[in-house]
This record gives sequence, C-alpha cells and structure tokens, in this order.
Amino acid sequence: MFDADDLAEIREGREEWEAETVEPLLERFGERRDSFRTDTGGQEVDRLYTPEDVADLDYGEDLGFPGEEPYTRGVYATGYRGRLWTMRQYAGFSTPEDTNERFHYLLDEGQTGLSMAFDLPTQMGYDSDAGLAEGEVGKAGVAIDSLADMETVFEEIPLDSVSTSMTINAPASVLLAMYVAVGDEQGVPREELRGTIQNDILKEYIARNTYIYPPGPSMRIITDVFEFCAAEVPNFNTISISGYHVREAGSTAAQELAFTLGNGIEYVEQAVEAGLDVDDFAPQLSFFFNAHNDIFEEVAKFRAARRMWHDIVEEHFDPRDPKSTQLKFHTQTAGSMLTAQQIENNVVRVAYQALAAVLGGTQSLHTNGKDEALSLPTEKSVRTALRTQQILAHESGAADTIDPLAGSYYVESLTDELEAEAYGILENVEDRGGMLPAVESGWVKRRIQDTAFDRQREIDEGERIIVGVNEFEVDEESEMDVEEVTAEDQRRQRERLESVREDRDGEAVEARLADLADAAAGGANLMPPIVAAVKAYATVGEICDVLRGEFGEYQPDAV
Repeated sequence: MFDADDLAEIREGREEWEAETVEPLLERFGERRDSFRTDTGGQEVDRLYTPEDVADLDYGEDLGFPGEEPYTRGVYATGYRGRLWTMRQYAGFSTPEDTNERFHYLLDEGQTGLSMAFDLPTQMGYDSDAGLAEGEVGKAGVAIDSLADMETVFEEIPLDSVSTSMTINAPASVLLAMYVAVGDEQGVPREELRGTIQNDILKEYIARNTYIYPPGPSMRIITDVFEFCAAEVPNFNTISISGYHVREAGSTAAQELAFTLGNGIEYVEQAVEAGLDVDDFAPQLSFFFNAHNDIFEEVAKFRAARRMWHDIVEEHFDPRDPKSTQLKFHTQTAGSMLTAQQIENNVVRVAYQALAAVLGGTQSLHTNGKDEALSLPTEKSVRTALRTQQILAHESGAADTIDPLAGSYYVESLTDELEAEAYGILENVEDRGGMLPAVESGWVKRRIQDTAFDRQREIDEGERIIVGVNEFEVDEESEMDVEEVTAEDQRRQRERLESVREDRDGEAVEARLADLADAAAGGANLMPPIVAAVKAYATVGEICDVLRGEFGEYQPDAV
C-alpha cells in the first residue's frame, strides 16, 4: 500500500494535472454532463480515481484471498479456473410436454443446469381449471397442476445428473415436494438431488406480489422447508434470497443489496428462533441478484454482498462452520432493461450484463433472450443467449483469473461506497424493527417505488438515455417470430388435470389432505404431509387450499 508521503505526492500530482491539463480543456469543451452517477443514480462517479480513494483499504481485512474470509474476492479458491459457473436458461412455457422438449434442447446445446419458470396460476397456488386461472394457463411459464405434470417435465432427464432451479415462492414447498417425488420415482437418493427453490416470500410482499398466505404462516413454511431439507435433501438450496425482483421493481443497486441481505437476516433469525442450528441450514442458503447495465457498479455490488454477508452472519449468528458465512449467488441479466424497440440491441445489453456477473464472481447465470420484452423467447433467441455465456466463458478471457477488477481504485472505492450505503439502509430497517415489520408497513415498497418514479421521470425528460427508445430511434417495425400459448394448449392442460383426478385414488387424496390440515393446525413440519399428498396426486390448488383454510390469505394494505 502507499504510505503518507506517497499519497501526498499523488495528491499534489493530481492537483497539478487538474489545473494544467484538465481545466483548459474544460474551458474549451466542457464535459458531456454536469455530473456523472452510476446507472441507478446511487453513487457519484469522480473524474479520476487514485490510491487516495482506497487509502484506508486493508488487504487482509477487507479483501483477503479467494476462498478465504471475508470472501470479497470469491468463495472458491480457484474461481472459474476450477469450474465455470452453471449456465442456466430460464425456461418453461405452455404445457409440461413443451417444457420437457425445451429442456432437452437446452441440454443438447450445452446448458449445464435447468431453470424452471411457472405460469401465474401455479405461482398463486391455483389449478389450471380454477376460475382465476382463465386465460393465464401456460403463459409466462409452465402449468404444473399435479405430480403427473412434473413427471412429464423431467421425462428422460435424470435428476442425479442435473441441478434445477425453480422460480417459485408461495407454493415452493409443494413444487419441491413434487421434485423430491420425481427423484424418488427415478431411484435417485435424496441426498443427490441438487438445485434451488426460490422460496423467498418477503420479496413477494415488496416487489413481485405472487403471495398467498400472510407473512407469519409463510415464514413458518419456509423454516419447515429448511428443517426438512437439512435432514432429507441436504444438497438442495432451500431458498434463493432474491434481490433480482427488487431491482426489477426499480430499486438502486444499494437498495437491492440492503433489502436482499435484510431479508436474509430475517430468514436466519426466524429459523434460529424455530430451534434450528444456523450451521444446519445456512450453508444451503443462496442469493439471486440482478445484473444491470453499469458494469462497474454491478461488480462492486457483488463483491460488497459477499463481504457484508460474511460479516453479518459472523457477528449476529456465531456460526461454527465457515460455509455458513459464504454468500453464493445466481445472477440473471436485467429483464427490465430489455426494450421492445430495436430488439437486436438487447443482445449487446445482455452480453455486457453477463460480463459484469462473471467479473463479479457469480456461481450461476441466466442470460435473457433478446425477444423477452415481447414474448416468451424463441429457440433461436435462447440459443443466442446461451452462446453469449459460452463465448464469455471460452473466448473472452474473463474466466481465466479470479476477481480481475480487484485493486482497481474505482472498483474498490465503489465497493466500499455501496457497502456503506447499504449498511445505512439496513440501519433504517433495524429502526423499524427489522425486515418483517418494514415489509408489512409498506416502507420498503415505498422506497423502491420512489426510486422507480425518479428513474422513469429521467427517461421521459431525456436526462437518461435509453438507446433506441428516447435517443437513436428508428422508424421501423420489429420483424421476428414470437412464441405464443394457444387456447388449444390451455384446453389440453385442463383435460390432463381432469384425467389425473379421474384416475387417482380419491380416498387416499382426501386422507393425505386431512393429514396436512392437522399438521397445519398443529406445530408439525408441513413438508412430510405435503410430500405424501403430492405422491397421492393431490393438486397444487388442493394443497394450497388446505393451507389457505388454516392460514388465510394475505390482504395488503394500500401503500
């Protein structure tokens, strides 16, 4: 590091440079803007960064080596030199047969992990023939009504050789039970099942709104999943604590960081209060972040997240296992940054966002298809998105050294600034009693909405340039194929559901649902009766209705 004399010399040199070199140019030409800020307007970006900006950096305390505390430089000692990130393409649409076909296509094209999208009725705990499901079946994801659908999705896909991420929250326990049941049918030992359920209900109340039950019972279900998986499915990630949707709703990078880690703290506290040992479940917690447009801001965010989570868990929960303090995360490129105008530009956006995720050390990555602002992605656009990752991995050099931007005066300074701002937000959360009260009061949601409003105003007034939208526009129609879910697809799914109900043992279903009701009314872990109900071919809607009957449905106050 630089000593005081070095820093003084650098300071003098910078002042001389500013006066003799920069000022004459500013007088003649000025600069593009009056001020420069990171993409979401969080941090002011200086003209130049020098060792003065990182004068307080302690390498051992603040950075360390990869695979060692505080994990700023990564949780694995060999980074991507040992193993590349898992390449996942978010997929799932229309019917289980269509989704199975798409999964096989992606695996054949070199994808290394599956990522499963569910339609809105499934996410809300309704069957495809429910009145509220009309017109939504198979859109934005696959319709899953019963174990029969999950069996079809994973036909000829051995669950001992692939990991599966499922973007499901309120009914996550039910879909996890179905995955476990398929594994049992395939003869795969439960300890060999690998994957992740999102299972992050707090961010649903904040940003995404696919909740069913009130927060209290929802937190009970989540801690039951933690306990069940620790005993039965130890290599399955029990939750993906998601900042992605917080950012999609309009937050800054610092807000994404603070609210995501705040939710993580709340989940750990609830589990510990329920009697679980932190080391029994914390190593299987995973996180899910957004990769936005500003490469350096995103890299700094990922690095700050690892350091903060290590310090938070170590300070508050006193773990014995170092793995309990390691933040491992999946990243998805920013869907909210895709534009319907000039959709080819989205390929470029996605590539840069993916680069930020890799430079930041993600463990898993999804790259969006260029057409996702218009529809479900076509096979061609999905292949291009996957090839983006493969080119990044094998041709760019970005994966050849660990944490390559470490030591950058700008990146290290920005990492510290984001960390400090995020801790400031967490202090405000703590003043409100923690994340659960802050979420229930609507305070978190209001903070995000305010930020989103400001960003949209900047776009509308031309202060923020979106290429092809409010600048560099062209007058042309987009010509491309789009994936569509037809009325025939929806009819076939409802007929499949009717057939399952006719063929199953109705008395067995009623008995398993009664067992679940008893467990919900008492204090027993809900997962074993849910697994039993799933294996009897009880449907998602039937299981969720039992829990609705016991827990009620969440009715948010206007915020």
